Amino acid sequence: MLDYREKYRPQFHFSPPSKWMNDPNGMVYFEGEYHLFYQHHPDGTTWGPMHWGHAVSKDLVHWEHCGIALKPDEHGDIFSGSAVVDWHDTTVFFSGKPGLVAIFTHSDHEPETNKLRQRQSLAYSADKGRTWTMYEGNPVLCSELLTDFRDPKVFWHEAGHRWVMVLAAGDRVQFYTSADLKDWSYASEFGAAEGSHAGVWECPDLFELPVDGDDGRTKWVLIVSIGDDPAYKEGSRTQYFVGEFDGDAFVSDASPDTVLWLDHGRDNYAGVTWSDAEREDGGKLFTGWMSNWKYANVTPTVSWRGAMTLPRVLRLKSSPSGIRLTQEPATELGRLRGQAQSWTEAAVRPGVNLLAGVGGDRYELECEIELGEAREVGFKLRKSEREETVVGYDAAEGQLFVDRRNAGEHAFHEAFACKHGASCELNGGRLKLRLFVDHSSIEVFAGDGDIVLTNQIFPDPASTGIELYAVGGEAKLVSLTLHPLDSINSAVGV
Repeated sequence: MLDYREKYRPQFHFSPPSKWMNDPNGMVYFEGEYHLFYQHHPDGTTWGPMHWGHAVSKDLVHWEHCGIALKPDEHGDIFSGSAVVDWHDTTVFFSGKPGLVAIFTHSDHEPETNKLRQRQSLAYSADKGRTWTMYEGNPVLCSELLTDFRDPKVFWHEAGHRWVMVLAAGDRVQFYTSADLKDWSYASEFGAAEGSHAGVWECPDLFELPVDGDDGRTKWVLIVSIGDDPAYKEGSRTQYFVGEFDGDAFVSDASPDTVLWLDHGRDNYAGVTWSDAEREDGGKLFTGWMSNWKYANVTPTVSWRGAMTLPRVLRLKSSPSGIRLTQEPATELGRLRGQAQSWTEAAVRPGVNLLAGVGGDRYELECEIELGEAREVGFKLRKSEREETVVGYDAAEGQLFVDRRNAGEHAFHEAFACKHGASCELNGGRLKLRLFVDHSSIEVFAGDGDIVLTNQIFPDPASTGIELYAVGGEAKLVSLTLHPLDSINSAVGV
């Protein structure tokens, strides 16, 4: 059983009961349940022979752990992939009824040469994901040329009336199509000279979204994660492209040298969207792995290692710079809120903390601040005499930043203690923030989800103070609401 009393154990983020976890896999909604599969090493707290762990939820908040869904077999370890509902039984696995099909990468070594190889395979479940059968025709897609050939994300393309797979293929992605998920035909590739190549390309996703909520105007979004390269301090992270997809090929709207980051923090990687989890407003549900390959294997947890970001809803929004992704936490998280505290219309003066005596180790904070004469304004969170994580806005730089250099434990890796941020335009001189603070993480959403910074932290459990601060002049607190958040340990399902 998962022990929520462990030091650093997240209280409202998904984490494994024990051992290692990385990429989210096969996220799909079917018959009233959200299925979250994930890369899992059941015999250690560092990366090892990959399995698929499995959990289900009825509300995206409380999770029931279901054990291991897929384990290594004669074709190799079970790397990342996706799952779909085969509504029309195109696979003929389900006797005409709908069922779940997982499409994933088998990874092993060629017997003759010992060369690494990665091939795509299928498994299927007719009992709502509780048991899985490996397809006897595995693997279903191979490459004689590429070693890095993995992480299939599959969806049904209604206009083409067929399945589409987007697959990481070295330093680019490739697209394949199929009528039955078994026989795949190459369609096109994208990315050899576009976007960032500061690391190997991984975990792609492709989906369509309305622009500004207008169903009559849509664009396609291609997400690509980038593995850690020692030459880049940021480590692993995720980029995205906005463009057009005709069922065979993706074309970006931006110039090849344009790089758009999904998250400007250090700890949101390998995220993809949920299949068949439609939102009423057309947004797409997304979850990422809350870590970074620079230090993922050495973070200071004991019986477990790894957590997921909050589930978020992705939307497209017009801006002066072009069409951009926004992210907002899923509304389901609101059910964890406790009794709120609120403040309005108050001066924020240097050296004076309006939140003195207020604290907590898990909460949601919503605020709007007029910068006024202040050169810098923000919050010091999980604060004590020795520790603090700073979320601030630098007026001169026009930058929202997170500073975790004094956030708690960081000696496990030289890259962890850092200050980083992103350009952030204020609306009428006001900074609008929504912060989620847990036992070992902070997620920052600015504006209407225009800028997001996700970061792990490892503070002493006794560091619970909150400080609202200003530097160089007076700012004005327009509004602030602090919601304590319940632990998801309180129930399994609602």
